[in-house]
Amino acid sequence: MGDILFLAHRVPWPPNRGDKIRSHHFLQKLMDIAPVHLACFADDEEEKRADWGRKTDLASSKIIVRNKPKWRAGIEALLSGNPVSLTSFQSPDIQDYVDQVLATRSIDCIFVFSGQMAQFIPPDYSGRVVMDFADVDSAKFESYAASGSGPMAWINCREGQLLQQFEQAVAERADSSLFVSEAEAALFRDRSGLSGDRVRAIGNGIDLAFYGGDDVRSADVENRGPLILFTGQMDYQPNVQAVHSFSTEAMPAILARFPDARFAIVGRAPTQQVTQLEGKRGTVVVGPVDDIRSWIKAADVVVAPLRIARGIQNKVLEAMAMGKPVVASACAAEGIDALSGEHFLIADSVQDEALLVGELLDHPTRARRLGEQARILIHSQYSWQTQLAGLPALCGFIEDRVTEAAA
Repeated sequence: MGDILFLAHRVPWPPNRGDKIRSHHFLQKLMDIAPVHLACFADDEEEKRADWGRKTDLASSKIIVRNKPKWRAGIEALLSGNPVSLTSFQSPDIQDYVDQVLATRSIDCIFVFSGQMAQFIPPDYSGRVVMDFADVDSAKFESYAASGSGPMAWINCREGQLLQQFEQAVAERADSSLFVSEAEAALFRDRSGLSGDRVRAIGNGIDLAFYGGDDVRSADVENRGPLILFTGQMDYQPNVQAVHSFSTEAMPAILARFPDARFAIVGRAPTQQVTQLEGKRGTVVVGPVDDIRSWIKAADVVVAPLRIARGIQNKVLEAMAMGKPVVASACAAEGIDALSGEHFLIADSVQDEALLVGELLDHPTRARRLGEQARILIHSQYSWQTQLAGLPALCGFIEDRVTEAAA
């Protein structure tokens, strides 16, 4: 049995944001079945030095701090005719490492996490390639272009078009292309024309031992009124748009009914547009926290009012796993096999978000029942073990070989 080369656009630990949660669990599953060599980028030196209990179990690894300025990546993209998403992640050091591993080890499978990393697959590599796109990134940039104006609309339109061409070429090379939901997989099948057996959905899961435990202490929040919560990486533009929209458009209507209500924004790296919401319309910008579970536990309602979203939102799964009532936009709820009105509530507009949040705050018994039904659903269907059961076979490792490796 040969080795696996795992390429990731971010260090897959600690699992403290959506993409890293997914890559972390994929990496662990693959480490259970074969020796794994890891090549990835870090956002800074602190992330590069981050420790992880299984780090020493890797067959080898190469972590490079990605420090190319956005302006430089943009100029390189214009000169080369490539998407900015690719030029931002170009690295001779990563390419040298990949070439060395392929030259010195028997690599049966290259597992690529995130489209940017597919550029490091050598053209002459003849082994199996599994590409986890997670989301259809080109469609995301098309959405940015459609909702924007001026130079940024042109830039996003260009990025969407070039990424679609790149995604097509990568998927035609790969043995399997993975997406986080069946909706994303179906969209890509339609855009690429590839057959269903080559484009598959492997959904996100939840660490049920972490989010399902009873030992979580509630955040030390002043108990003076209902708490509405949003969690996420707060320099990610769809999250920024979501909290700005909710704070400025939904919160006034909520405060008219519940004057003491607060809207807490919890997550790393809040932008200036986010921090400017602090203290306005009941909004509290908390920033990063040590344990996001404490804030979920303290919340009366968790909201996911995204206007642009692709795939499955971990923030929704996490809140549901902890038994919290969730109000989500239609795109934020996409890909989760749940029923609106039974496991969460789907809002069709900002006005609808305010109305549904208000109804949950007004009827705590219904809110608790909704949260409990959500918790039961997630615990029965969304463990990582369940979601990743078919991954070894996709990577070419049949069940009896996997069992021998585990033994």
